[in-house]
Amino acid sequence: MRPELIARAAGLVTGAWVAQAVSTAAALSVPDELARGPRPVTELAVAVGADAGALYRLLRALSGVGVVEEGEDRVFALTELGELLTAGALGGFAVMLGAPFHRRAWTDLEHSVRTGESAFARLYGGFEHFGDHPGDGEVLNAGMTAASNLLLAPAVLAYDFTPFGAIVDVGGGHGALLALALSGHPSGRGVLFDLPHVIATAGRPLREAGVAGRCELVAGDFFQRVPAGDAYLLANIVHDWDDERAVAILSGCRAAMTDGGHVLLVEAVLPATRNEPHPATLIDLEMLVMNRGGRQRTLGEHQRLLERAGLRLTREIRSEGTFSLLDAAAA
Repeated sequence: MRPELIARAAGLVTGAWVAQAVSTAAALSVPDELARGPRPVTELAVAVGADAGALYRLLRALSGVGVVEEGEDRVFALTELGELLTAGALGGFAVMLGAPFHRRAWTDLEHSVRTGESAFARLYGGFEHFGDHPGDGEVLNAGMTAASNLLLAPAVLAYDFTPFGAIVDVGGGHGALLALALSGHPSGRGVLFDLPHVIATAGRPLREAGVAGRCELVAGDFFQRVPAGDAYLLANIVHDWDDERAVAILSGCRAAMTDGGHVLLVEAVLPATRNEPHPATLIDLEMLVMNRGGRQRTLGEHQRLLERAGLRLTREIRSEGTFSLLDAAAA
């Protein structure tokens, strides 16, 4: 057997070890501490509340994947890659992916593949878990905010929101993407719309961007009604649901939007060609594990959902990252 293939297979099998090591470092705020400058592991252990010997073993492993660099006398420095794992970057997303509720659900991926059912729903009962367990809810929202800031942001920044007066961010979490949209649109108004337990702690990104005075935070259920507006931003929302419920969400936006309004989907669109490596295929497994009926879709599948909701896809704006913005108007 070819040694390089054995090494590659071993890397695939042990990939979860790397992910959990990264998540643990982020949960301990190690990248944030090292962002202040190189530190001896003994000093770093005191700062993050860890055992110095165990922390050294963690950092030694992470030096092998380029997150940190080890110098003389067990002094560690953060790399450029490691800077992306600080709290202001993807740190919250890393913590979420390694959190017990998420890791336990993914451990049950076999059940999802055998049955087509959400492992998370089987174990925890669905998204209601986060309302009943606010600690997990905060981890989830911090993770989604981090993902929005770095992974989804390029798709939003590529779009011109200036033709719209009121932008409604449907299921917008804490408001990171709405803050981006309004920062480039000084005369625009925003509505951040999400479930009550999310809205209760939302708004920090809006305040930090200086746009909170132009925003209204509204609690509700998008299966019942959505606020009136000119543009509806749904970032990683449609992929959470099966076709019927996705159409129901889109139909609600179509019914509430003003004349000339648009519905804007930010999604990782599945590639149309076979055997093409793309993050959307792994995100699709995340949907299988975490959501009842959630899935990534091809461009054609998105188009058909929009048509069923009385909308027509006008264009796909591909950003430099994984996500596209799908712009739809009334049919």
